[in-house]
Amino acid sequence: MTEPTAVPALSGTQEAILAAYAGLIEEVGSDDVSNRVIARRAGIAERTVFRNYPTRVDLLLATAAWLEATVFAREESHSIFDIPLAIRDAMQRYDARPELAHVVAETAMRGVNGATPSPGRAQLERLLDGEVPSLDAAQRRAVIAALSHLDSVGTWVTFRREFGMDRRDIADAAAWAAEAVLDRIRDRVAP
Repeated sequence: MTEPTAVPALSGTQEAILAAYAGLIEEVGSDDVSNRVIARRAGIAERTVFRNYPTRVDLLLATAAWLEATVFAREESHSIFDIPLAIRDAMQRYDARPELAHVVAETAMRGVNGATPSPGRAQLERLLDGEVPSLDAAQRRAVIAALSHLDSVGTWVTFRREFGMDRRDIADAAAWAAEAVLDRIRDRVAP
């Protein structure tokens, strides 16, 4: 079951604009694509792009949210201890579409999306509450923070850019780190 990122319902035109922009980002390798080119690719008038996304920031934010909800959609984990596998899968999907992963990561890193919690945070909280209710508030916060950070496109970018890691190494490192976080609480699982 996929747990979609909260994205407002899009019109067919908006979806076409975002899909065209994402396709162009992958082809050109940059988010600096003119609205004229986006409109041509989407099969609409240039002014329609402006009507739907008045600024470049509006377009970039909408595209990043759309990418997270579609291209990088997540499967819902049924146990907190399945999270390392979900993180491994996410890292491999980011690596398969690096230009799009960079757009999502850089948008989030710039802080232009506000203080919205990470999409998987609510799921992590639910899983922890159900499986390891004995954690105190500080322990719970630390586990959620660590797993949320590891399960992000920002982690993928860091591993790729700073450490020059390849696809398999990134997936292994992120999953291993998540396992290390969870190993500390395995003995506290509720019966």
